[in-house]
Amino acid sequence: MAESEALMTPKLLDALYTEAMVLADEARSYFESGRFHDEVMDGDSNLSVAFSCESLKVTTRLMHCIAWLLNQKALHSGELSEGEAWNHDRQLGYAAASDQPMVERFPEEARHVVMASEELFQRLQRLSARLERRDEDERPVHGMLQRIQNSF
Repeated sequence: MAESEALMTPKLLDALYTEAMVLADEARSYFESGRFHDEVMDGDSNLSVAFSCESLKVTTRLMHCIAWLLNQKALHSGELSEGEAWNHDRQLGYAAASDQPMVERFPEEARHVVMASEELFQRLQRLSARLERRDEDERPVHGMLQRIQNSF
């Protein structure tokens, strides 16, 4: 448990949660503002469709991040047991990667929101993987059961 606590401190959890919430608010504000369409002069319908798709990907990515971080907060506060926290339903969900060639055509602010959400999600994926490996190392039987469960 000491390594787990070293990986995920309450201060780190709070910082990641705050970052995710600020980014979610920033994304919502940008997506609702209409600035994307104001900044894209040529009226490219493919770019507009790509923006709609990317806004859904960003929202999904951020909601997965926030849900996972809330589960981690609940684990650290004792509201969830480790077994409950590492239940498949509480893992960091899948989020599709962005279409980089299309995102590169977006205005700067839109690119920032998309890339920041991907970067946060990737950091949480790495952190989650390290926590799961630590968990498997500490409890080999649990790790085997988790791998069996994941294979079905």
